[in-house]
Amino acid sequence: MPRILGGMDQRTELSEFLRSRRGRLSPEDVGLTPHGGRRRVPGLRREELAQLAGVSAAYYTRLEQGRGQNVSSSVLDAIADALRLNPTEREHLEHLVRPVRSSGPVARRQRVRPAVQHLIDSLGDVPAYVVGRRLDILAWNRMARVLLGDFPAFPAQQRNLAWQIFLDPASREIYVEWERKAAEIVAFLRLDAGYYPDDPRLGALVGELSVKSQEFRKLWAAHDVRDKGYGVKRLHHPVVGELTLACETLVLPSDQGQQVITYHAEPGSSSAESLRLLASWSLGAAEAEEPSARSGA
Repeated sequence: MPRILGGMDQRTELSEFLRSRRGRLSPEDVGLTPHGGRRRVPGLRREELAQLAGVSAAYYTRLEQGRGQNVSSSVLDAIADALRLNPTEREHLEHLVRPVRSSGPVARRQRVRPAVQHLIDSLGDVPAYVVGRRLDILAWNRMARVLLGDFPAFPAQQRNLAWQIFLDPASREIYVEWERKAAEIVAFLRLDAGYYPDDPRLGALVGELSVKSQEFRKLWAAHDVRDKGYGVKRLHHPVVGELTLACETLVLPSDQGQQVITYHAEPGSSSAESLRLLASWSLGAAEAEEPSARSGA
């Protein structure tokens, strides 16, 4: 029986990924002369891809139908070369063909080590949070909560980057380039699906987002994959306005699937000053709330 990946049949996932990558290429892209008259679909035909990879069309067809469990590493490399896959896409293809079985229950609760929480709390004006499997938001510091959203106010199952991007309307106000952020999140989530094919909560998340968000469905169908890294984000906060911040991802090697995400401003920039103002404002707001909380108001 085929295993389920991210709420879908794993054979279907492999088949659709290969077809989507094949569809990106034209014969001219890879130095082939088009033949056979009018093309019914964009991209390379199966036999053309097989020719480039040095395998028979029947062999490649079996792989694209999800029947490639015994494919050799050399053949898989040749197909990846022919499809011009980048390193992240190659890794994803490898996971789809040879899923890694989890060493323990993937649905068990993810925990952040106290030292990691202390680390992000010590970053001062730098917003930072920890994400885990399926983009669950596991921990955050005060500035991340002020800038990106009141994470503890959400139920645990909604404390997830993908859920918040697509189902929390506030995200469209926070991220100035929301469409770009949404595409990145889906690409991260699909890569995660390749790592953890046995995760029922991932399947449930993808199912919920697919039902409730047309934009998610469209992006998910593209089969793009991407790993988290670094970049520049434009964010908006109602108190200080727009900020341009550098985003960095710090992998925690001893904590499987966990990464620290930080946002920082260029020294001396207007965004750095805005972060300082935001930090001061948030401290003042917190101090103003404490007397009310103590009095029971």
